[in-house]
Amino acid sequence: MSKKLNKETYESLAEFRYQLKKFLHFSDSEARKVGVTPQQHQLLLAIKGFPGRDAATPRELAERLFITHNACVGLIDRCSQLGLVTRVNNPDDGRSVLIKLTLQGEEILQKLSEIHLEEIIRIGLISQRLTLSKQSGPIVE
Repeated sequence: MSKKLNKETYESLAEFRYQLKKFLHFSDSEARKVGVTPQQHQLLLAIKGFPGRDAATPRELAERLFITHNACVGLIDRCSQLGLVTRVNNPDDGRSVLIKLTLQGEEILQKLSEIHLEEIIRIGLISQRLTLSKQSGPIVE
């Protein structure tokens, strides 16, 4: 039998969930202000933030976004129609494509990322000092 959790633990869990939901609400609102949906913003960030490269396959993006492959392809199609992303041939696998940001997608993501970073610093999840640490280098190249 597991040990019974105390009131303080429940309060901590509830506060964490509240702060998480509050940040997600903030994020969704900011995405809409610049003319994209929250899912479109998440797709742009998943592409640019993909480990080791600035492009990803639809399957990789679906995994990162916790959506089905078909839903991801639909999201990519909508972003492509808006001029936010483009498909390029995958040099490592001729049967697949890579999804990359367009200049317009890059500009929107840059703006949203600056706003999000400011909010993350403001709420104390990271300090501005850490964002400029020698270990990770400067935020802006």
